[in-house]
Amino acid sequence: MRAIGIVLIIAGIIALAVPSITFFTSERAVDTSFLKIDYQKPHTLILNPIVGAVAMIAGIALVFAGSRKTGTV
Repeated sequence: MRAIGIVLIIAGIIALAVPSITFFTSERAVDTSFLKIDYQKPHTLILNPIVGAVAMIAGIALVFAGSRKTGTV
């Protein structure tokens, strides 16, 4: 449970630090025997800061819950 919490904390920090991620895909526009034309199409993923904050809070809660559970064995 602690590992999932740590992953959520890291994902929350990344979502808060980087507001959007842009990546490109290559698509073929024309494909004939002698002519090939490719173009790159941009795609943008927008990361909501509220989702990042919620992920961090949930991750912190999971880390504390995991440490409590292992400490009382």
